Amino acid sequence: MNEALLRSLTPSVLGILVRRGADFAAAEDAVQDALVEAVRVWPADQPRDPKGWLVTVAWRKFLDATRSDTARRRREDLVDEEPAPGPAPAADDTLQLYFLCAHPSLTPSSAVALTLRAVGGLTTRQIAQAYLVPEATMAQRISRAKRTVSGVRFDQPGDVATVLRVLYLVFNEGYSGDVDLAAEAIRLTRQLAAAIDHPEVAGLLALMLLHHARRAARTAPDGSLVPLAEQDRGRWDTGSIAEGVGILQAALARDRLGEFQAQAAIAALHADAPTAEETDWVQIVEWYDELARLTDSPVVRLNRAVAVGEADGPRAGLTALAALDESLPRHAAVAAYLHERDGDLATAARLYAEAARKAPNLAERDHLTRQAARLNARGGL
Repeated sequence: MNEALLRSLTPSVLGILVRRGADFAAAEDAVQDALVEAVRVWPADQPRDPKGWLVTVAWRKFLDATRSDTARRRREDLVDEEPAPGPAPAADDTLQLYFLCAHPSLTPSSAVALTLRAVGGLTTRQIAQAYLVPEATMAQRISRAKRTVSGVRFDQPGDVATVLRVLYLVFNEGYSGDVDLAAEAIRLTRQLAAAIDHPEVAGLLALMLLHHARRAARTAPDGSLVPLAEQDRGRWDTGSIAEGVGILQAALARDRLGEFQAQAAIAALHADAPTAEETDWVQIVEWYDELARLTDSPVVRLNRAVAVGEADGPRAGLTALAALDESLPRHAAVAAYLHERDGDLATAARLYAEAARKAPNLAERDHLTRQAARLNARGGL
């Protein structure tokens, strides 16, 4: 069973149903039913045109559901529009579907959550982690968003800012999480940059390219994480770095700074350093100051504390960290790193172990556990 194929076809099939008149919630249910049917049927008899098969089955599932709905009479004329068997349109509807999901009837946060769940393929848990909220809270938010758009015609696409937020979160999950979506996020952002002349679209594309350029060096052969300072910079993709820097410079020249351009500037400074020791941490702190001004994000301030620790020493970093809520994700990991640099190995080992217990994925947990064990062995603890 080719799960990757099903995942790649899902957004396009969903988009076709929405454009044919299905409301979003009903279309999503129908597509999910078609996917279940594909899992059952395809291992024995995979169709020659998988997308066409999914469109046909999903549309029939949708019609079956609507016939029993109170709005049956209003939707009965859709029966005559059932697509005939044969090849489905080859157009890629994914980006258009992102815009349709960012519907004006939804708040930006609800639109992002709904799109990540229905189109991006992320779980409710993954979205909740991205938003720093409990999973139950995010589940309720997604349910409310589905109810809000139920029965709404998707003829008013949402704004660029909401779509950028979705693409950014999809990339982050693909880059560091359990589902590989980073390449897809870059592909869609390229499409958006080609269609819209907007400095923040360019900033987001530059940010993705600069981060993705380091991907091959982020893990060791055994799958363990390699921290940025220890990565083999010879394995970085210099072509992607050059492209990302060029796109960023053109965006910054327009003097309309936004958060994605600021993040890309930080990534570019890391990429520009021949070695970890030559990183321009003073400039990075300055860019984090700009980013904090733009976003007022606690996660930005957490990352800024690390940069301050590198630029001005670990004591300064710990002072910056003291102003932040200890419940922040990765707060314990940052505190452990700064305490280790300050020479307090016992505290650092304890905090690494605490951070490992809170890690959002297995690779990060294993890395932090090894850090704690290394310090315990070094300090005879």
